[in-house]
Amino acid sequence: MEQNTKFMKSSTWNRNQLQMTQTEELQNQILSIPDNPGVYQYFNSDGEIIYVGKAKNLKKRVSSYFSKVHDSQKTNVLVKNICSLKYIIVETEEDALLLENNLIKKLQPRYNILLKDGKTYPSICISNESFPRIFKTRNIIKNGSFYYGPYSSNYTINSILEIIHELFPIRTCKLQLTNENINLQKFKVCLQYHIHKCNGPCEGKESIESYRMHIQQIKQIIEGDANEISKMLLDKMQNLAKEYKFEEAHLVKQKYELIENYKAKSIVANTIIENTDVFAYDENDNNAYINILRISKGCIIQGYTIEYKKKLDENKEEILATGIIELREKLSSNSKEIILPFEINYTLKNTTFIIPQKGDKKKLLELAIQNVKQYKLDKLKQAEKLNPDQRIIRILTTAQKELGLDSLPMHIECFDNSNIQGTNPVAACVVFKRAKPSKKDYRHFNIKTVEGPNDYASMYEVVHRRYKRMLEEEVELPQLIIIDGGKGQLGMAVSAINDLEMQNKVAIISVAKRLEEIFFPGDPIPLYLDKNSETLKLIQQLRDEAHRFGITHHRNKRSKTQVASELDSIKNIGEKTKKELINHFKSVKRIKSASKEELANVIGNNRGSIVYEHFNSNISS
Repeated sequence: MEQNTKFMKSSTWNRNQLQMTQTEELQNQILSIPDNPGVYQYFNSDGEIIYVGKAKNLKKRVSSYFSKVHDSQKTNVLVKNICSLKYIIVETEEDALLLENNLIKKLQPRYNILLKDGKTYPSICISNESFPRIFKTRNIIKNGSFYYGPYSSNYTINSILEIIHELFPIRTCKLQLTNENINLQKFKVCLQYHIHKCNGPCEGKESIESYRMHIQQIKQIIEGDANEISKMLLDKMQNLAKEYKFEEAHLVKQKYELIENYKAKSIVANTIIENTDVFAYDENDNNAYINILRISKGCIIQGYTIEYKKKLDENKEEILATGIIELREKLSSNSKEIILPFEINYTLKNTTFIIPQKGDKKKLLELAIQNVKQYKLDKLKQAEKLNPDQRIIRILTTAQKELGLDSLPMHIECFDNSNIQGTNPVAACVVFKRAKPSKKDYRHFNIKTVEGPNDYASMYEVVHRRYKRMLEEEVELPQLIIIDGGKGQLGMAVSAINDLEMQNKVAIISVAKRLEEIFFPGDPIPLYLDKNSETLKLIQQLRDEAHRFGITHHRNKRSKTQVASELDSIKNIGEKTKKELINHFKSVKRIKSASKEELANVIGNNRGSIVYEHFNSNISS
């Protein structure tokens, strides 16, 4: 036992000594870091790389990690795990950005943002053959073939390929069309040749030069430059018409209309805008989303969105800069103009960054923002379908944040008073648990201590009665109480809560119907939530449900009161007779208009005569 204790003490001492040595080494490394731009790498005690970062000034950036306690707990955990570092000096900020991007993809450090790109999107391939094929593929093979993409929409890529095969007689077969095979007459033309969808290069019926001319025009269309081809087709059509070759002119016209229709769907801006990349950004607590629209001659030729998984509290400027490099590399873009939603502290060689304020470029930016928001929404919906509780927690977390609550409002109760022209005052309490109605917990209240139409006093009574009973029964209290009304009703409800000494146990608010103002105790200025806010929609749902439930109870009570008052005034008619009459005639009005014989058939001659005489004598008098 003594030996084990000595060993443990020795191990602890060695570990502490190792940490001290590592700290000294780290401090020495930091002191020797230059002020140049570059990339730094952090390693843990096992020598594993845990973080890669870029900096305009390596010394300032790296020193900032170790000179203070960070607001983010994740960053503090990262710093705690750093045992050594390495750095690479580069010439420019752009080089640092590119190198960081490559290292993150290659090394995938634990604390860096992670590109969530598990799905392989399709591209258009123009194969490297004597007579190239054009097809959709998800596999990129570096064999000299041309690839355009990736495309995030299958509809887009299929539409482009459909247009291409309608316009140009390009082969769809997979035959090895080498000069040797064609000269040896190894192949025969297929159905595509007979329906004029292919010119039969397999039998030497089309030259390589003619076929390659089609391929060159196809590349222009994919790259968004269809104007020249459209003009060429129009000229050809007009020349054929002049020569009275109307059938041939009609075939050219069909192609012309196809390409004009394709252009009409693609053009979104002035054709002066060409070779421009438009970026949009959105995020939530855990993920960041970046969309790119590639523009050529006023047409969108590509749209793509990527998602990053956040690991630390990275700011949006850094994430967007990383996304720009990632997407331009993925889509092989070398556009000289980039449209951004906000400034980033990085530059790219021979490239201009623009934040448009109006005009066509502003419209393009808004379109990119719309795309990235839709992508984020789609991801959220997909996740919530797989895990319905995720949506509930998100809604309640948003409500907690927007209403400034101390705890998640898993249990909410809402009160509403109902009286029409001061008669039969009642109140309703509806209960939502986990943002869903819990109808078995709904409660009606008949007002007992208040005479006449007094909403304020009635609200005090029902709130006091409700929670006095819950306290006596030691039932779990709600996290949030909602009062249907303005500051007056809220004040009375708060008084009831204070009298029960519950003010520190629950949160309480009221919602006014006119402008959907939300009032808080002691605050004269209301809160106005966005009309699309999920928190406001939840409050409205509770308020409307309480109103419906209260009105239904009030209507039933009023109906019973009316029935009772009409029939109770008839002497010698008991409860059983009244029930028989109501069950048969359904209303007092029908009982009044019934004949003596009809009444007698239901309750007998004697009682029937009494009821008949009562109503008819009143009428005659």
